[in-house]
Amino acid sequence: MKTIKPFLRVVLLLCGIAMFVSLKFPAWKILLEAPQYPEGLKMEIWSNKIGGDIDKINGLNHYIGMALIKEENFPEFKIMPYLIIAMGVLGLLVAATGKRWMLWIFAGYQVLCGVWGVYDFWHWEYEYGHNLDPHAAIKIEGMAYQPPLFGWKQLLNFLAGSFPDVGGWLIIGASVIVILVLAYEQFFRKK
Repeated sequence: MKTIKPFLRVVLLLCGIAMFVSLKFPAWKILLEAPQYPEGLKMEIWSNKIGGDIDKINGLNHYIGMALIKEENFPEFKIMPYLIIAMGVLGLLVAATGKRWMLWIFAGYQVLCGVWGVYDFWHWEYEYGHNLDPHAAIKIEGMAYQPPLFGWKQLLNFLAGSFPDVGGWLIIGASVIVILVLAYEQFFRKK
């Protein structure tokens, strides 16, 4: 059984390291722009916490009946760092051993974590944007305040944006590279 090419093993090593580095940066950001906030408001979502202008955002959300955004409402923060660390360890193991079957596990694990992460984030946004307090000060029939999963969306007088941040781009970039390495090793490398 052939092993992964040495150059690609170095690339996979860097992908594994990128997973560890991603923990030092926010993974995602939600931006809110409105005339009364020309500097904008920003929520940073890390693998284990929330940062940014949370108090201001919670103050505004109160008027439309959204629940408070609090870290303790997200059990994901307790497991997400470990999932990312496991990705990093897998990357280091694949790079060290050069075994193709481990590359399949690494890529599969990244895809599973990615699918779960996107669904979980969408579900979180859906719950916060749709399950509103019926006694809120501002009620607009049929209006939901779910931010976009990715991109921009108008929510009343706020333009809401949702995008990967530095940590998210590191994870996404490394994952895409791992899948490209797998495709090369499986389908394009001469047997």
